[in-house]
Amino acid sequence: MTVTTQADSEDDLPTLAEVDSPLWFRHGDTMAVLGFMTMARRLPGLIRQALAMAWEASPRDTLVSVILSILGGVFTAFGLLATTGVLTALFEAGPTPERIRAALPSLLLVGLAAAARTALQAGAGWAQSRLDPQVERISEERLYGLTSLVDLVCFDDPEFHDALQRARLRGMSMASMVVTTTIDVLTGAVGIAAAAGVLGVLHPVLLLLLLLAVLPDAWAAVRSARMGYRTDLLLIPARRRKWIIEELLADKDTAAEVRSFTMRGFLLRMFDSVARGEQRVMLDLARRQTYARIMGEGLGGIGQAAVYVALGVLLAIGAVPLAVAGTAVLAIRSGQASLASFMYATNRLYEQGLYFTDFIDFVSEAESRIPSGRTREAPPGFRHLTVEDITFSYPASATQALRGVSIRIDRGEVVALVGENGSGKSTLAKILAGLYEPDGGRVLWDDVDLREVDPDTLRSRIAVIAQDHTRWPLTARHNITMGMDKGEDEVVRAAQVAGADQVIAELPNGYRTLLDRRFKDGHELSGGQWQRIAVARGFYRDAPLLICDEPTAALDARAEHALFERIRQHADGRTVLLITHRLASVRYADRIYVLDHGQVREQGTHEELMTVDGLYAELYNLQAQAYRTA
Repeated sequence: MTVTTQADSEDDLPTLAEVDSPLWFRHGDTMAVLGFMTMARRLPGLIRQALAMAWEASPRDTLVSVILSILGGVFTAFGLLATTGVLTALFEAGPTPERIRAALPSLLLVGLAAAARTALQAGAGWAQSRLDPQVERISEERLYGLTSLVDLVCFDDPEFHDALQRARLRGMSMASMVVTTTIDVLTGAVGIAAAAGVLGVLHPVLLLLLLLAVLPDAWAAVRSARMGYRTDLLLIPARRRKWIIEELLADKDTAAEVRSFTMRGFLLRMFDSVARGEQRVMLDLARRQTYARIMGEGLGGIGQAAVYVALGVLLAIGAVPLAVAGTAVLAIRSGQASLASFMYATNRLYEQGLYFTDFIDFVSEAESRIPSGRTREAPPGFRHLTVEDITFSYPASATQALRGVSIRIDRGEVVALVGENGSGKSTLAKILAGLYEPDGGRVLWDDVDLREVDPDTLRSRIAVIAQDHTRWPLTARHNITMGMDKGEDEVVRAAQVAGADQVIAELPNGYRTLLDRRFKDGHELSGGQWQRIAVARGFYRDAPLLICDEPTAALDARAEHALFERIRQHADGRTVLLITHRLASVRYADRIYVLDHGQVREQGTHEELMTVDGLYAELYNLQAQAYRTA
């Protein structure tokens, strides 16, 4: 017997490079290679998108925030100009009391401007704080409204799934931040305009000095933001792998096997391998960002020194009076503060905008994947369900899952799909359930092509009992009704038909029991009990087509036999499509289709297929042999 040592297993641990995948970067890397000027041209578009979202969330709060921010800038300029009057009066010749009295009117205007500016800024902040939760709600509803509407096959597309991860992990959370930061950018721009306007009135040269003092910092901030985004984009695959390992270590469903197979050490070594790779990348990012900030701050210090030297020269040559110089110093400081705030907000908007663009791009991509032009209502039922020569391939798969499949199901029949794993049974069932659309061929309900039918109305005519059913953290009643309300009698009837009434009778609060132990007073069911709830879910829908995909996988032999008896009884006048590996359960089907590598290999009744002595007979005899005694 070969024993795998720790050293052996270390060779199999994934590295950061191994986790990386070109497919992950195909969509997002476009943003990472944009230059500063290109992104600067994109900022107005981002601002428009952010303001449009803010307007959708609350027109009133958006207007209040923007208008009050603009008015705050106006009063900033007014206060600076009034300061010139104060300094002029104080620097005049004469007794100090007289100079102070002469300055009092201007001082009063400065005080009033400061008070008004403070009140306006507080009002703008209040409106911004109201906008945040409203924008967050809209972005969440938009994202999840689309993810629940796109075709199911999108979730089998790696590129779509990766774009969804980017939109969920950072893009959606950035929506409200982008709105807030956009308003901060506008506020900073108004402050800059106020200071620039005052400096322009005092002396045009002072405008150039203001730019000289802050541009180096702006360059460093934008460069640092771009470094951060590119690094985050690089680390998405590794962080996704870390998240998967974290779930394996901390999830209830895996806790037992982690202990049974002593997986703790292996998983922790795998986690450490990925985490160390991430750590190396983050430490390198910190080093490069620090260099950029040091360079920007150093150049900014030189620029500020040049500002005051130039101002001194202007005073020395008499280009500006002393009062104007004093006001210029205050205006430059105010402009520096506003420009620093503006550049900080612009830097944040630039960085957040990269992630926000992921959200916007995903929304656009998801909207393009919503089936359109299918407004015809699905027929209430059918006499014949016909599948004509359909083909289907999963995204990013080189082989076809279904190749030229044709079957026929008549109303009231029990039709079975059998075959080995990977033969295409579940894929065909999903197409018949309206969850996948075939690449070629067509599915007809009588003479109605399902490509023309509204998917929601079609799915309302179909009930599905799936092997991998969802264990919803809802009450037992809602786990059966699934959002429909046909009355309490129908709930009880469906539970009785499925044998779930016995399960519910043992629950502490009956149908009102919450089926999730993570919540207070929640209750947990066994796999077989959950299977009966899922069966009741399908029976409750009472649709003309019932699709049973391995419905007895979690049931014991007695429960399995009872369930198939119930399905046969329930099928009276209805149509049942049965998918199972347990061939003894399909002996009484009206017709059996045997799939092999995506094609219909055989079809007929049980007796006919046994006579042919083909694949079905081989599989049936293999299973039957296990029950024979010597």
